[in-house]
Amino acid sequence: MDAQSRGRADDVDPADQWIINPATGEYELRLGSSAPQSPLPGPRRSGHHPVNAGADAAVSGRVRAPGREVPPPRRRDAPEVPPGRRGNRPPQRRPRTRKALLWAGGAMAFVVLATGTAGYVYLKHLEGNVHTTDVGDAGSGDFSKDEAFSILVLGTDKRTGAGNEGYGDKNSVGHADTTILLHVSQDRTNATALSIPRDLIVDIPDCPTTLEDGTRKVIPGLQGARFNRSLGEGGRDPGCTMRTVEEATGIPVDHFMMADFNAVKTLTTAVDGVKVCLQHAVDDRQSKLRLPAGESTVAGEDALAFVRTRHSFGNEGDLDRIKVQQHFLASLMRKMSSGDTLTSPTRLLKLAEAATEALTVDTGIGKVSTLKDVALELKKVPTKNISFTTVPVRDNPAETVKATVVLDEAKAPPLFAAIANDVSLTEVKRQKKEKKTAVAARLKGPKAEASEVRVQVFNGGAPSGSAQQMLNRLQLEEGVSKSENAGNAPKTLKRTTLEYAPDQADQARRLADILGLSGSGMKPGESATNSQGLPAMTLTLGEDFTDAGARLDGSAAGAPDVEKSTADKVQCAS
Repeated sequence: MDAQSRGRADDVDPADQWIINPATGEYELRLGSSAPQSPLPGPRRSGHHPVNAGADAAVSGRVRAPGREVPPPRRRDAPEVPPGRRGNRPPQRRPRTRKALLWAGGAMAFVVLATGTAGYVYLKHLEGNVHTTDVGDAGSGDFSKDEAFSILVLGTDKRTGAGNEGYGDKNSVGHADTTILLHVSQDRTNATALSIPRDLIVDIPDCPTTLEDGTRKVIPGLQGARFNRSLGEGGRDPGCTMRTVEEATGIPVDHFMMADFNAVKTLTTAVDGVKVCLQHAVDDRQSKLRLPAGESTVAGEDALAFVRTRHSFGNEGDLDRIKVQQHFLASLMRKMSSGDTLTSPTRLLKLAEAATEALTVDTGIGKVSTLKDVALELKKVPTKNISFTTVPVRDNPAETVKATVVLDEAKAPPLFAAIANDVSLTEVKRQKKEKKTAVAARLKGPKAEASEVRVQVFNGGAPSGSAQQMLNRLQLEEGVSKSENAGNAPKTLKRTTLEYAPDQADQARRLADILGLSGSGMKPGESATNSQGLPAMTLTLGEDFTDAGARLDGSAAGAPDVEKSTADKVQCAS
């Protein structure tokens, strides 16, 4: 699909070789006027044989969808005059902004997520750019448009790519240098980008890993280690980092995206630079960053220096560098969503190329079409409701010379619980249309008495003892006497679910009301059989379960009091 490789480029911008087909609403490849043109649609000419139809389509230079009539390509030398329009009046052009929006789709997506916007153009070429890693059961598998999702965005310190050998340790295996857990709420009203300090002390669990030769190996875990060692060291892959984040925060991680130094350079160059703001001038010899006070535009090497420098901001530590990186990413998001980007097909093509070449993802989102879906879902979130915050930490009390940090046990758990339960860090209005969806409708209708609710409780990834804890609450506090502990579930679930048969809907509504379970956690299905041989619902406590007394929809928890910023506001680094 690359016009250059066909020898027909004729110095034509590749973006101009794509036109929207009004019959299908999709973009199609149009070669230059030097290519032979296919005949206008109409009665079949005499002597035309069906076996030549495919050849005619190829010669015309357009991609024709099977079973669809495609209008002829536009000719620049003789524009067609639509019926009813005077010949001396120019035809009304389709607004360029609308064309760019249709093409770009999710261009405002979060840094590497913008790769999804290229799903409308030369799909196979872009798909060949994306590298994938099989993380096994560390992720959730396929991407779902109807659920909340969390993506671990990893920036490694691996010095791959031209000109990157000079940055510090050129032999680095690629540690988790910059890590952001991006959680997008189910109703798409808000998202939270949680930065995880690389010097945070955590327990790294054992990690099943697929090696390059296809064999499986379990890499032993580490106790009390720096978080950045969860990637690269000992052969640990992004799946190890995903497992480490889940164990440390309790927030399910569905997918990952990883990029190296080249990502910052190529992405910022593709959008012709990103605006940054400084409270004071910077002249950093180590990072070679030189910028005046106030606003500047950085791209390429300067952009990489901006996000890497730590000696020019705050107390020269990693936590202050994280704040600078958050300001930078917010600015990049604003640039991607600006009219300058959305109305420039050439810039969008450059952005797609740059992002896919710099990207490594899990196999669940390894197709460009899926990345496009991810980007389009994130695009639904208003930038004012995309919050940036950092894991609450304090200095490591075990160290005399402060080099690492540990979790702030008073502030961190409430923040983790809020994110896991879709609680926004900003004030948002829930989508009214959500109340009309089939998912929300599951909560509407008659409710059975608590004494009539028959349910089995499984542990499907919750902390040990959770099923018994839930059983105690149901029987001793809620009057659900026909409940029993069924032990461990056959498989681990990311989120707590209640499965029930159609004739158990009234019981399901009562139990959902008791537990604060949302409609998305209710799964109509088949009835199970309890230990007495009687039909019973199945409540499986997933990895999002924290405590039997907490409402499962997170409504009892308010937004935690943490330092944060939002993607819609300009922040100046100090």
